[in-house]
Amino acid sequence: MNTPYNNAKPNMADERTPLIQVIQIRPARDRYPHHTLRRICTIVLAVVPLFVLATFILILILPGPLDGDDGADWSAYLPWAGAHISKAWPQSDGVTYEELQKILLTTPDAAKARDWSKYYTSGPHLAGKNLSQAIWTKERWQEFGVSNTLIVDYDVYVNYPIGHRLALYEKDKQSKKDNTVGGENKDTWSVKYEAVLEEDVLDEDGTSGLSDRIPTFHGYSASGNVTAPYVFVNYGTYKDFEELLAANVSLSGKIALIKYGGIFRGLKVKRAQELGMIGAVIYSDPGDDGKVTEHNGNETYPKGPAREPSSVQRGSTQFLSVSPGDPTTPGYPSKPGVPREPVDGSIPSIPSIPISYLDALPLLKALNGHGPNVSSFNKFWQGGGLGYKGVDYNIGPSPDGLLLNLVNEQEYVITPMWNVIGIINGSMSDEVVILGNHRDAWIAGGAGDPNSGSAAFNEVIRSFGKALKAGWKPLRTIVFASWDGEEYGLIGSTEWVEEYLPWLQKATVAYLNVDVGTVGPYFTAAGAPLLNKALIEAANLVQSPNQTVANQTVGDTWNKHIRTMGSGSDFTAFQDYAGIPCVDMGFQSGPDTAVYHYHSNYDSFDWMDKFGDPGFHYHATIAKVWAILAAKLIETPVIQLNATDYAKGLAAYLESVKVKARATPGFYVDEQAHWSKGSLFHGLDRAIDQLYNVSVTFDATAQALTDTIEKDPIPWWKWWEKVKLYYAVRRVNLKYKMLERQFLYKPGLDGRSWFKHVVFAPGLWTGYAGATFPGLVESIEKGDRVNAFKWAGICKGLIEKAAGLLEE
Repeated sequence: MNTPYNNAKPNMADERTPLIQVIQIRPARDRYPHHTLRRICTIVLAVVPLFVLATFILILILPGPLDGDDGADWSAYLPWAGAHISKAWPQSDGVTYEELQKILLTTPDAAKARDWSKYYTSGPHLAGKNLSQAIWTKERWQEFGVSNTLIVDYDVYVNYPIGHRLALYEKDKQSKKDNTVGGENKDTWSVKYEAVLEEDVLDEDGTSGLSDRIPTFHGYSASGNVTAPYVFVNYGTYKDFEELLAANVSLSGKIALIKYGGIFRGLKVKRAQELGMIGAVIYSDPGDDGKVTEHNGNETYPKGPAREPSSVQRGSTQFLSVSPGDPTTPGYPSKPGVPREPVDGSIPSIPSIPISYLDALPLLKALNGHGPNVSSFNKFWQGGGLGYKGVDYNIGPSPDGLLLNLVNEQEYVITPMWNVIGIINGSMSDEVVILGNHRDAWIAGGAGDPNSGSAAFNEVIRSFGKALKAGWKPLRTIVFASWDGEEYGLIGSTEWVEEYLPWLQKATVAYLNVDVGTVGPYFTAAGAPLLNKALIEAANLVQSPNQTVANQTVGDTWNKHIRTMGSGSDFTAFQDYAGIPCVDMGFQSGPDTAVYHYHSNYDSFDWMDKFGDPGFHYHATIAKVWAILAAKLIETPVIQLNATDYAKGLAAYLESVKVKARATPGFYVDEQAHWSKGSLFHGLDRAIDQLYNVSVTFDATAQALTDTIEKDPIPWWKWWEKVKLYYAVRRVNLKYKMLERQFLYKPGLDGRSWFKHVVFAPGLWTGYAGATFPGLVESIEKGDRVNAFKWAGICKGLIEKAAGLLEE
């Protein structure tokens, strides 16, 4: 039976026929010419606006550029701009931070430090006369792995000794008559005592008898031949001289006999000169040696720990608190051909020499019974240590029948000095940490000052070199500096800072100085408050050679007292002129340890080996503290500084100024009145409070960034998050880096314009010891209210500027 389906024609649809059929009528062709190009253009035009919009949003939400940070612009956030960030950031590159610390804690070696000390102390290396030692140092650093090491030289004005004499003349009891007609009686004089002016040669001390050993003399002392009565002036401090004047002791035209100690020796000579004295003789009194003296039953060096009686302290008499560095080029580097300024006001115009207490004894005894006794003065005049030798410590002047003849012959020259500079380039070329120690010494030895630091420095650099060989590349750039000319007046470091000041102020995070690395077991430090926290943490990581308790660290044996920055070592130009935070540290002697023969022939390898640091364990320890502190500043993504400590420090410094003001007539400030708007301290108090508040917030921000990096690492594919964090860290770091610079006052302090820092400076009449708020303090001491208010305003403005930097 046929159905419709059976009779269907072949071309008709059935159940298997596709529902939609495509019937090809003609070949397909593009609707438009250049179809592919048009399609690409369409896609690009759609994507580019979206990319621009996304970039604009990133600019709004990511950290913006900060003044001085050339790299932090919007283009830095593009994916291909990742070259600004090291591949390993925020971790160490090639070696982890923990691995680096392990290298720095295990590499410094006491035996090697002993070898370095043996070399540095084997012969004279006076400033400007140690080129071979500079070359040797450069070669060692290159062997350690610091290939980029060079010698930088300066032409410096200094003196070298020609001759000297010190003789006590006594008038003969009988006078002689001139045989000419009408002749008159003439006084005749004979030598009562001729000073030796040289230290004893000791069989047990190898360098004390070198044929080319350096004579006893003062750097920057004036040549002269003077004969006059003399006066004992105690330590020769400003206050000592004021008390002598108040006691009507005649000073003008006399020679000053002065004890070392208390203040910088150059300021002793300066004040004597200002009061009309014509010469100065400075000696070391064993009364300042603590318990370890011959009088207390201790044998003298080399048999025992007490002072060798013939030891003499050499040293500079430059007016260090006025201006360090080459006195003929204040404020600019001593390069060949530069103009030279006159030295008036920078170095003494009267002759001076250093002597031993053996040579001082006859002079002191000759004053017995003449002039007032020290017992009639305050407690700072008491405590002379030569009473058991027959000295009564009378002031004088010397009796009419005695005169002192002082002869000092010096040759002044302009001569090269050589700094050795080593560089390890880091990922951050504009974040730099500098480590330094000076190399020159007044004597052949210098085992403590400075070459305990030099020996430790070599171990620090060897440790970093070992890390480099392990594949490490530092996050920040490191500069190592072996200075020349420190002893004369911080010359090598000062000239270098003056030459490279713009770069240093732009790039430097901190300067870490070790001068005397060790002369005893007591760790001491001076530093800017920004570095307090990092220094304490570093000391707590290093094992102490003094293991009275198991695993005792340097921090455990240290009282954590950090002195304010003064002067007397190579940190001065960095802190006080360039506004770079500094630390100066080392292990010192104490009242119960062997006497350190400072700047004497007996600051020798043999003294160090027997008394100063037997086994050289403290040499290795200071190297470890130094290296660990440097690593904290070099490797941590967020710089390990602390602004809150600075604000706290300023508050404490101001309290000490208030105490001085209360004790000064015309400056009395009671606890209620000082908050009134007309008070000297009202504005300063408010500015410091403001700085404290913003510092707490800023340090918290920095800590939050540190915690984010440590606890929440960013995966590699979230490049935008890594870049965002990177520039947030950079912004914080730049503020930390620039904070110390905010306290610089371009015109400088009154009467000493080289010193630019308004918070720290050497005391005008101390030199070594630091003064805080020096402009304000000196105005109060002078009783000058107008100038005090001027300086209070200057300090207030700069503290507010610092607060403004942190809260931007």
